[in-house]
Amino acid sequence: MLRTIGRRLLFLMPTLIGLSILLFAWVRALPGGPAVALLGEKATPDAVARVNELYGFDRPILEQYFIWVGRLLQGDFGTSIQTNRPVVEEFFRRFPATIELSVLALIFAVGVGIPLGYWAARRHGKFTDHASVVLSLVGITIPVFFLAFILKYVFAVQLGWLPSDGRQNPRIDATHPTGFYVWDGIITGEFDAAWDAILHLVLPALALGTIPLAIIVRITRASVLEVQNADYVRTGRAKGVGASTLRSRFILRNAMLPVITTIGLQTGLLISGAVLTETVFAFPGIGSFLARAIFTRDFPVLQGFIIFIAIAYALINLAVDVSYSFIDPRVRVQ
Repeated sequence: MLRTIGRRLLFLMPTLIGLSILLFAWVRALPGGPAVALLGEKATPDAVARVNELYGFDRPILEQYFIWVGRLLQGDFGTSIQTNRPVVEEFFRRFPATIELSVLALIFAVGVGIPLGYWAARRHGKFTDHASVVLSLVGITIPVFFLAFILKYVFAVQLGWLPSDGRQNPRIDATHPTGFYVWDGIITGEFDAAWDAILHLVLPALALGTIPLAIIVRITRASVLEVQNADYVRTGRAKGVGASTLRSRFILRNAMLPVITTIGLQTGLLISGAVLTETVFAFPGIGSFLARAIFTRDFPVLQGFIIFIAIAYALINLAVDVSYSFIDPRVRVQ
């Protein structure tokens, strides 16, 4: 197991090197160069020259790349143009918010998606099955930002049941030792702050988790349909294996491998795809900060955050691969 993890981490290095080359080339390939893209087309030659000298854009390309990579290896991802703070500091200030949002969205998607997909497969060809297929198609096709606006308008503006934006009510004076507002409220005993943080998470989590929910429903349904007609399931029925044992140990467990793969992929997409959701709900996570960085042309933030997200995505997929051996012993043997 440890050898497999070490091998996968080793294979991660070429991916990160390729990503660094693409990010470096992308910034340098901007029309007029990165200095003109940052200052605007009306920038004076003196201003462009000062920016080029400040960020080292006037040096040879290879020298710029190796200097930049050397700083990355030392943990220096540059300084944000928006806030004049280190990119690493800005990332870890906002990462807990995105993690909380992604975890709640994933709980919603998995907690509803797997039972609904299994129920649809058990009712194959009936109304429940057809309804789940139609609803999953609708969930996949609705744009995230459109659903976010609808949820915000209905439940926050019209009904007033839930907060419309932000991460916590500014009138609540809460302490945040870890940056995870829900957890902070629990460990400090400020349960009103924890509950308020959960209420602020509900609408963005529903919007963000809808597409993964729809995909998990379809994958679970298809996988269960395939497994429940397998030879070993029919043999188990013929030998008189109990229905509950048959469902839990024969059908659902063997149907979980493609579902776990889908959950892992969707988890990575939740972290990287929170830009629109966080922007609509003014949620102070890495997604909304990335959106601001795009509009303000904050290249250090864009480059640093993309690398951080890529590392998180790779580690999530590694965790999914490791989980295979616990679900299916045949993977462990191989």
